[in-house]
Amino acid sequence: MTDPTETRPAAEPAPDKPRKISRYRTLGEGSSLGFNILTTIAIFVVWELTTRFGLIKPLFLPRPEAIWNAFRQALAGELDGHPLWVHFAWSFGRVFVAFWLAVLIAVPTGIAMGVSRIWRGIFDPPLEFYRPLPPLAYLPLMIIWFGIGEMAKIMLLYLAIFAPVALAARAGVRSVAQEQIQAALSMGASYWQLIRHVILPGAIPDILVGLRIGVGVGWTTLVAAEMVAADAGLGKMVFNASNFLRTDVVVLGILIIGVVAFSFEMMMRWVEKHAAPWKGRV
Repeated sequence: MTDPTETRPAAEPAPDKPRKISRYRTLGEGSSLGFNILTTIAIFVVWELTTRFGLIKPLFLPRPEAIWNAFRQALAGELDGHPLWVHFAWSFGRVFVAFWLAVLIAVPTGIAMGVSRIWRGIFDPPLEFYRPLPPLAYLPLMIIWFGIGEMAKIMLLYLAIFAPVALAARAGVRSVAQEQIQAALSMGASYWQLIRHVILPGAIPDILVGLRIGVGVGWTTLVAAEMVAADAGLGKMVFNASNFLRTDVVVLGILIIGVVAFSFEMMMRWVEKHAAPWKGRV
């Protein structure tokens, strides 16, 4: 018989269950669409309440209902003789031409500045000089040099877009890893092959960021570009409305310009996501 007083060996502890490894997200990863919608709704609710109860006078901030009425008037062409789509078409065309003109010239210029100290020495002083200047500062020069036609407006937008795109392209070239460059040279790559197959793909993320910034700057400069001798355009519509204290039309123009610029931003983000899917993942 077994002695009941005999101590039994302590039972071995059960092995620990393997811990479930949680998936860590990359910083900033995940959709923010829900927060975007909530923020937009909150802004409109605060706007409606503050104007409905008279906390802000309509001269300074009209009610959303007044903006809607101004939108209907603009669609019918009752504001200044031009329907809203005409103003939009003129503004879109000016920004579109200036943007692609800047892309065709600024991107090669930035790449040249990044790979050559000679080109950097030539373009860096004028770029850094005029880049901080507000477009209104050199708008009179554009009018004197190019007249009051479309050329002056497009050149003003072009100069505003050119600097951020060129500097972003230069920064992209300088960010390419030296190991990749040395590896390509060791395998016998020529100068142009190095630029095409190594430097340009490595600089694409920064170039796309520069294009996003350039589009935003172009739409920001639009009002200044259309202030002088423009027959139609969103900036011209806003400028005319300000002369008659039509705050509702001014806010309407600001909202339209903001929505269009935001749409361009979303489009450029989509292009960046598909053209440089590795960005932010390494």
